[in-house]
Amino acid sequence: MSKVYLSAKLPEIATEKLIDAGFEVAVYNGNDLISHATLLENVADSDFLITPLSTKVDREIIDAAPNLKLIANFGAGFNNIDTDYAKEQGIVVTNTPKVSTNAVAEVTIGLILALSHRIVEGDKKMRREGFPGWAPLYFLGHEIAGKTLGIVGLGNIGSDVARKANALGMHVQYYKRTPLSDPEERSMKVTYAPLDTLIATSDFITINAPQTDENYHQFSTEAFEAMKSTAAIINVGRGPIIDEKALLNALTKDKIAGAALDVYENEPDVNDGFKLLKNVILTPHIGNATVEARDAMAKIVADNVILVDQGNSAKFIVNP
Repeated sequence: MSKVYLSAKLPEIATEKLIDAGFEVAVYNGNDLISHATLLENVADSDFLITPLSTKVDREIIDAAPNLKLIANFGAGFNNIDTDYAKEQGIVVTNTPKVSTNAVAEVTIGLILALSHRIVEGDKKMRREGFPGWAPLYFLGHEIAGKTLGIVGLGNIGSDVARKANALGMHVQYYKRTPLSDPEERSMKVTYAPLDTLIATSDFITINAPQTDENYHQFSTEAFEAMKSTAAIINVGRGPIIDEKALLNALTKDKIAGAALDVYENEPDVNDGFKLLKNVILTPHIGNATVEARDAMAKIVADNVILVDQGNSAKFIVNP
């Protein structure tokens, strides 16, 4: 009987599918993130590892599991896994793309709306002190219709953000390494802009890109200096794309108007300086934290274990 180790609790659909398929399933049931030492101990005799993107799977972990055939990452990202070394050892690594697209795009739009209408700030104010009553100039925000949204990273998620933003009356421009064709741009109602142009002309900038070596600290002091003073930045991509010290400096000196962060440079740690600012929204990496998305992700990882165990090719391989 093949053994599957889950280094975090997953939606029940995953364990049910695996048990029904005849696997021995062991699960880390702690409420905190699994430690490296605990993972090292439990993966040793496992044939399959299912792990969330918050757990590092390095050479030491891989070397400790001589029977390992598959590392199924529960998440679209896979920077937490040494994919090259896994390939050297004949271990397939997969992720769970696409199924979280709508959830993350909705959160992106939600953060734009929350920033522009000061929703989180207003909620805190009501809980803390209430308000004196409706007045014509009290607690004004801004409408997003007619504003320019700059999307950095127009993959599945960025494309869905563009569709949703268009429906809300925004003008959408984007930056990616390989621009779309003219027909694709017309179909999606988006316009390509070089990164420096996008930064300088957008009212809102959303980061919907995966982390790469090239985009580490892509948004640093220079980028924030170039943004409109009335603009805001939203990061639902990967934390290290933003130099958080530079962002905090830009916010405290009113170089830009606001920020919303769902991912962090040193996650799960959050710079305490952000917590003191009214024009910053902080959420705990909830981009795809919906029942629908997580159930779909759970189905993918379980199905991939079954496929590989049966001698078939897994879906969504990231180290071919």
